[in-house]
Amino acid sequence: MRKTLRNLLSIALFAFVLAVSWSIFRPAASQLAANPTDYGNRLFQSHLHDRPMASDAVAQAPMQPVEAEQVTYATVDGQPVTGYLARPANATESLPGLIVIHEWWGLNDNIEMMTRRLAGEGYLALAVDLFGQVADTPEQARAQVQAAAQTPQKLEDNLRQAYQYLSNQQASKVGSIGWCFGGSWSLRTALLLPEELDAAVIYYGGQLITDSAQLEPLQMPILGVFGSLDDNPPVETVKAFESALKSLDKSVQVHIYEGADHAFANPSGTRYNAEAAEDAWGKTTAFLNQHLK
Repeated sequence: MRKTLRNLLSIALFAFVLAVSWSIFRPAASQLAANPTDYGNRLFQSHLHDRPMASDAVAQAPMQPVEAEQVTYATVDGQPVTGYLARPANATESLPGLIVIHEWWGLNDNIEMMTRRLAGEGYLALAVDLFGQVADTPEQARAQVQAAAQTPQKLEDNLRQAYQYLSNQQASKVGSIGWCFGGSWSLRTALLLPEELDAAVIYYGGQLITDSAQLEPLQMPILGVFGSLDDNPPVETVKAFESALKSLDKSVQVHIYEGADHAFANPSGTRYNAEAAEDAWGKTTAFLNQHLK
């Protein structure tokens, strides 16, 4: 009887230690899945009265001619995943790669335009699809964010395969960039691939991690772009994120634009701030050129 009890206690202790270890070393999944409803609601509040509306700014042409196509880059749960791949039309040598991660609206026309612009800067740019659908209203976007957040391991699998796809395409280096929901997942891609990824760009990603222990494995330089009016994440969290990385002697640049709100860089949204967006684009391309080329 005593032996049986000791065995049961040993099993329980092992399970407890395993659970604690999992939460420590898997911050991307655990934090995103902690409260999917709350996460979706916070994004909903950040995009209140926002709509993915067409504007002249969406038609921004890339710096050079590019070619783009739909490609199958992953298989998740036995289902093929299609993304949007763009590259310079006249490229003859291997290019640095970019994992491009969409906002909470999904892989829509705006993200495809941004992917072509990135390709025009000299990159093999792959826009991933983490939802499998596109939203037209904040209510639809909230629903698909909450659904995706229920199974973060699928998103992680998706992004790992995106990295592998670009590697198989002979990408010389690989970075990540994302906006809004995608900004959070650009950071999580860095956490998934702390030694493999060569650079990460985060545009107003609401789920920043400020715990130094969780950020410590990161080896790549990081660029963060945020708005002073945004409360998802608030400026205080942005500064705590920056301080945590600097305390670890990580390479990090953070820019907070005065008067800019959440989604200020989205030319197809109602919160577009052209002056801030253009300056952030210049800083983004300079950062990527420095670390990926």
